[in-house]
Amino acid sequence: MRIGLITGARGAAVELSALVQEVVEAENDGFDSIWLPQVSSGPGFDALLALSLAASKTSRIAVGTAVVPMFPIHPMALAKHALTAQIACEGRMTLGVGLSHRPMIEDVMGLSYDSPAQNMSEYLNVLRPLLDDGKVDFQGQFFSVKAQFRVPGALHVPVIVAALAPMMLRIAGEQADGTFTWMAGPKTIESHVSPRINRAADTAGRPSPRICVGMPLAVVDNANEAREQAAKTYERYGQLVNYRRMLDIEGVEGPSEVALIGNEADVTEQLKAYADAGATDFLASVFPVGSDEQASLARSNDLLKSLVGKL
Repeated sequence: MRIGLITGARGAAVELSALVQEVVEAENDGFDSIWLPQVSSGPGFDALLALSLAASKTSRIAVGTAVVPMFPIHPMALAKHALTAQIACEGRMTLGVGLSHRPMIEDVMGLSYDSPAQNMSEYLNVLRPLLDDGKVDFQGQFFSVKAQFRVPGALHVPVIVAALAPMMLRIAGEQADGTFTWMAGPKTIESHVSPRINRAADTAGRPSPRICVGMPLAVVDNANEAREQAAKTYERYGQLVNYRRMLDIEGVEGPSEVALIGNEADVTEQLKAYADAGATDFLASVFPVGSDEQASLARSNDLLKSLVGKL
């Protein structure tokens, strides 16, 4: 299981230069990858642009979007954006796309969230041919696109889909290269995510999919204090329908119960549980606990660094 980091997941309003430096440091620390969410509202950067800039300062580390919401951007526009970004990233980028959530799409953006799974399937039917061949001829209920373009020097762009519900996992397996999950515990990965996406990929004759698991993580001695902090920091995720379903499958009340928390031995065992459950990538959203935030973050990063290539 590869080990990477999620940067910006807590919406910290940092300078763009600081974000780039974080990617550089992740490469220097030996991490396999680093991922940036596309934050639709509040503090944050355009993920593809920011990662393109960060990749220009690195040479090895893989980068990815976690994830770009598909409703606000036409697949033809995203295809050209992603192909251009992949050139800047020298082929090291994975494009993660997702639905976002009904409150964001309808209440904030004023767009329709109807038939989300069919929307995603049709979106991929437009996006993938444009990424792979630079042309598409597709007629569907939500998208009708006949177009072609050329991006000089274009490189292959892997696509993963944020998928939690059974239909979305089928789409991710049949039409994409894998999935990105958030707030899905090891039981949920093993019993719900992995079998569905692998079966879909196998049926479609596609390679084994990536299962990229994003989760909060803190290495601490006082687990109770850390869970109290996690309950405050990640409370909103337990109130969103898509994540609530995953927490119910795991059999927990809220996000603080699935966050990876404990001392070095405890967190190592929790990470091993994800590897055993079928995760191909673990992407840590490290959060600080206690008065010395930098020391807290450093302790978690030190453990993660020590486990790269060993799980």
